[in-house]
Amino acid sequence: MKSYTDLEQSRKLAKILPLESADMRYHTISQYNPYPCDEIVYTIDFNKPSGIDIPCWSLAALLEVLPKIVKHETLFIETSASLWHIGYRNIYIAREDNLFDACVELIIKLKEQNLI
Repeated sequence: MKSYTDLEQSRKLAKILPLESADMRYHTISQYNPYPCDEIVYTIDFNKPSGIDIPCWSLAALLEVLPKIVKHETLFIETSASLWHIGYRNIYIAREDNLFDACVELIIKLKEQNLI
């Protein structure tokens, strides 16, 4: 299972979530190399940020961002066999691969509907 959002997910989420909700970051080594290494990930409080680092989120941080209730519907997370289900009755995501990617998809869908 993934430990944190990948670079593509991180870039998308950085545009729609408060940056302080991130608990990790992709470290960019220098201003001359603006491409972060996807193998260098630090927690927010470890090492000095470069100023051009890209925030990323752990599963715990993503779950904290999700509202517990949307339109009177409670957040649910279920699994059956190898299928993950997450969402609310009116907004639903099912993923075969993992809960992590399902959370990212749900956050993007909620933002598109102006629910977060």
